[in-house]
Amino acid sequence: MLTSPFDTGSVSRFDSNKFNQAQVIFVADMFVDEYVGGAELTTQALIDSATTPTYWVKANQITPELIQAGVGKHWVFCNYTSMQQQLIPVVIANLSYSIIEYDYKFCKYRSIEKHEVAEGKPCDCHDEMQGKLTSAFFHGADNVFWMSQKQSDLYVERFPFLSGGNNHILSSVFSINTLDKLKELRSKYRGKKNDKWLIIGSTSWIKGASESEETCKINNLEYETVWGLPYEEMLEKLAQSKGHVYSPPGGDTCPRVVIEAKLLGCDLLINDNVQHKYEDWFNSRVEVIDEYLRESPDRFWKVIESQINHVPTISGYTTTRNCISQKYPFKQCIESLLGFCDQVVVVDGGSTDGTWEALEELSVANDRIIIAQNKRDWDHPRFAVFDGLQKAYARSLCTGEWCWQMDSDEVVHEKDYGKVKEVIKRLPKATDLIALPVIEYWGGPEKVRIDVNPWKWRLSRNRKYITHGIPKQLRVIDEEDQLYARPGTDGCDYIDTETHEIIPCTTFYTKEVHQLRENAFKNGNQGVNGYENWYNQIVNVLPSVYHYSWFDIERKIKTYRGYWTKHWQSLYNIKQEDTPENNMFFKKKWSDVADEEIEQLSKELGEKMGGWIFHEPINFNKPTPWVKINRGQPELMKSWNDKK
Repeated sequence: MLTSPFDTGSVSRFDSNKFNQAQVIFVADMFVDEYVGGAELTTQALIDSATTPTYWVKANQITPELIQAGVGKHWVFCNYTSMQQQLIPVVIANLSYSIIEYDYKFCKYRSIEKHEVAEGKPCDCHDEMQGKLTSAFFHGADNVFWMSQKQSDLYVERFPFLSGGNNHILSSVFSINTLDKLKELRSKYRGKKNDKWLIIGSTSWIKGASESEETCKINNLEYETVWGLPYEEMLEKLAQSKGHVYSPPGGDTCPRVVIEAKLLGCDLLINDNVQHKYEDWFNSRVEVIDEYLRESPDRFWKVIESQINHVPTISGYTTTRNCISQKYPFKQCIESLLGFCDQVVVVDGGSTDGTWEALEELSVANDRIIIAQNKRDWDHPRFAVFDGLQKAYARSLCTGEWCWQMDSDEVVHEKDYGKVKEVIKRLPKATDLIALPVIEYWGGPEKVRIDVNPWKWRLSRNRKYITHGIPKQLRVIDEEDQLYARPGTDGCDYIDTETHEIIPCTTFYTKEVHQLRENAFKNGNQGVNGYENWYNQIVNVLPSVYHYSWFDIERKIKTYRGYWTKHWQSLYNIKQEDTPENNMFFKKKWSDVADEEIEQLSKELGEKMGGWIFHEPINFNKPTPWVKINRGQPELMKSWNDKK
């Protein structure tokens, strides 16, 4: 399926429908309907041989809005000098793209030798802004296609960081029709050639018409210089000639006419500035050259299709410790991760209630489950800091291209498994971390909290500089040289491994939505409908995590009594006595609270409230609103609910 904006002459009319349908977007300054040059012919030959929906736009049409609309597609940048240069960083940050380099765009003359002739000194553009911007553009590309090995070598010589496996020698590309025509002409004039050497006249400095004439004079050759012939007439005349002379004064990466002359059975008199001169394919028999060129489009599209069809690998990771006694759905958590992850890493902190043995059984049954035990001193005064360190360790064991973090009381809905990789495909290239919806249950499946943020950092690229811990501005060292945190973090933020700066996050949660949620929270049921509608829409669109922390309120309050109060004291270096004033659930010491009281309070909270943040005592005169998620719970949690 091929489409072009050039449906009527050279007038470019952008077709948004065709753009949206395309998987590959070609960008060039000009196409063959405007100018029939070597670069344009190669570009057109690739477009004509496309095996996937393709669209092409002129470089001067590129805008930030078009780039944004093209995230998720693969772009191929050919000649792009008419594109606004300030858009290059935008392309690098957002798009999956390849580059076909026809000349030397790091040089302001697009030719190293022409630069020296024009300015009387060697080209130093690689040290200037244009060179740095061009090299950054090439470095950010998924693939770079070169016209010749020598061209690639000259780039890498100036920009060593461009070496690597994403470099491909493409050479000039010919359409099958052109190759058939050349074969026909070669046969037609075999044994019928004249004694003249042909020179193609051109005003372009790099084409070296006058230098070629001088070469003929030095070698006492009878020659003819032709100017402005239509392409087919030029080929016919070349096919009749004894040979072709081409003496470019600077590097010409892969001149088509030289290849055409050889395929037409002409002798060649070319200098070393013809940069494909010594390549094996070009120094083969005509039949081998013909076969090589016929296969060129396939080689190109195999690389592009590999890029388009690449399915990124995902490592899911979670941490555990005594999940059985804490009644965490850790098995369901792992099962849901297996639904979309290529690998699931579980790090246990030294469970003593059978959790570790259960993990061993799971890992034996499924080789995608990688388990490790990282025991720590959970009686340490700063044990709460270990939570982030455990997540960091689990992450370090992940081998996927992307990482999905989940706590052991969270699950992903089975309807969302396929959405995870779809989200990855649509993410801008510079996005390292994305927040996704989280459904915070309150006392059962009927109520979903709105008093807490409906998002959590979830999906991230597996970069070495990303880890978990306390952000730089909240890190504090106590008198015993032990790390703790100021309030404002749970100790598990995504941070830079070395600087501890927070990793920037992309999120669906906008200021407008936040205001909608605040309105719902302040105005009770009167403001809930709008927020509830938005919540249900976003859960249907994006992969969402179902959090069961407060699903069983009684269980959660008991963990506050036995664990969480100590956890926050440890993390924030605060000492809090067990007094009625410090107990936000009951107006008595925790040591005086009976299980029956927790059971009764849990029922009241479940019936009368839609959530509560226990920074202050419970106030039943200020009932918190909630929303309902229409989708329903994940199937794998229904049996867990029954056993709860």
